[in-house]
Amino acid sequence: MRPLDYNKWYIMDIPVELSRILITELGDQQVIFLREKSGERSFPILIGTNEALAIDRRLKGQLTPRPMTHDLMATVIDAMGGRLERIVINDFRDHTFIATIYIAQGEKLIEIDARPSDAIALGTAQDTPIFVSQHVLDNVTNGPPTKNERLELLRHRLAALEQAIGEVTERLNDTEFISQAPAEVISQLDTQLEEMRREHDAIDRVLKKLG
Repeated sequence: MRPLDYNKWYIMDIPVELSRILITELGDQQVIFLREKSGERSFPILIGTNEALAIDRRLKGQLTPRPMTHDLMATVIDAMGGRLERIVINDFRDHTFIATIYIAQGEKLIEIDARPSDAIALGTAQDTPIFVSQHVLDNVTNGPPTKNERLELLRHRLAALEQAIGEVTERLNDTEFISQAPAEVISQLDTQLEEMRREHDAIDRVLKKLG
């Protein structure tokens, strides 16, 4: 905890924005993409399904009957007189992104270690600014090792989609399932299958282009 000093804050931090969320309900991991606001660089972050759904829900302003985890966190911060100032992804260690959330409380600035997924889920409903430290952005968007890691991430996603597409297709071809399942469930599976195929084709084109 330290006094606020806006003149010295984050000189080397680059403003980014959440550009895309890829959610496949049958997968264990989802992907969000952050894009540099004043440039063309972007990078993906693998996150859990619960966090991805929370980001998507809070981004759309969808309410739940009772507060979910990130809603509760936001309420606690507000009740204690705090304000979420910004989110900074400030390190990348062992293929894991490290973030810090900055909460202003009066004249104090509170720094809290957080996973980027939780930080973004917390801040997205309030349009909280997101930043990435210069060295992190350089590391994940430049150089052969980083490019290979990004390609591997896309390959991993492609494989997960192929498995999920196969499972949904098999279910939709199961006559016993079709005869018993509600029309709404079948419609949802059809929509999900179409979305996964579109995502699969898009990733496949990128991988073919980048090799």
